[in-house]
Amino acid sequence: MPRHHSSPSADNADHDAPFLEAAKPSKTQLKKASHDLQALGEALLELPPKKLAAVPMPERLLDALKDLRRIKNFEGRRRQLQYVGKLMRDVDPEPLREAVAAQRLPSARETLALHQTETWRARLIASDEALTEWLDLYPGQDAQTLRNLIRNARKDQQQASEAQPHDGALERKGRGYRDLFQLIKTTLKAAAAEGEADEQDDEEGDDDV
Repeated sequence: MPRHHSSPSADNADHDAPFLEAAKPSKTQLKKASHDLQALGEALLELPPKKLAAVPMPERLLDALKDLRRIKNFEGRRRQLQYVGKLMRDVDPEPLREAVAAQRLPSARETLALHQTETWRARLIASDEALTEWLDLYPGQDAQTLRNLIRNARKDQQQASEAQPHDGALERKGRGYRDLFQLIKTTLKAAAAEGEADEQDDEEGDDDV
């Protein structure tokens, strides 16, 4: 009785089928990718109109984003956002993401600077060791002025902690508390600017070599 042999091509097709299925994006992946593109499209509206126009993208996409900026109706905006996401499927998203990141960078720096200032104020009020560390980091600081501000800030904090809730003083610290914050903020900002200038000088020096 003759034996039947499957053809090599059929065997290979059966063998490759699971891999082809695995390579095909799932509905969940496609939905997430669509939502990500829509979110990126909405984030692009954070850019001022002139900056948005300077980002490399097809004119159709730019026009769609301009229309999205003008639409206020919820349902109309939702549909337009879907249209923007559809157009972005054929566009390299990296330059768009870079433009959004560059727009958000100053805000991120300001948030970090605020956090650092608040942290240093809390440390200086809590410990004299922090004062020694601060003066080591910023030797140009007027030590006596800083000590006076810390002393006043400690008094403000103590008075606020002893105040009754109805006095409204728990959140409203005194002038010393605020002045210490401003001094720290100014010092950190100046140090950051000096550091950026030094980096720029180093880069220019490397270019000259």
